[in-house]
Amino acid sequence: MFLKFVLWLILLVLCWPLAILGLILYPIVWLLLLPFRLVGITVSAVFDLFKAIITLPARILKGPGR
Repeated sequence: MFLKFVLWLILLVLCWPLAILGLILYPIVWLLLLPFRLVGITVSAVFDLFKAIITLPARILKGPGR
């Protein structure tokens, strides 16, 4: 997080209009990408569920312990 801030400060010194534009557009881009992030989390959870269901018999046969 600190590194991003330092890089933004360097950009502010070198090209302040671009830095201000990035500061204004960052929340808008974050909001636009939020649904894709939520879909990714959901798909990952579904794959983890499938993996748990498929490996359940092997984990049951292995028995208690590890």
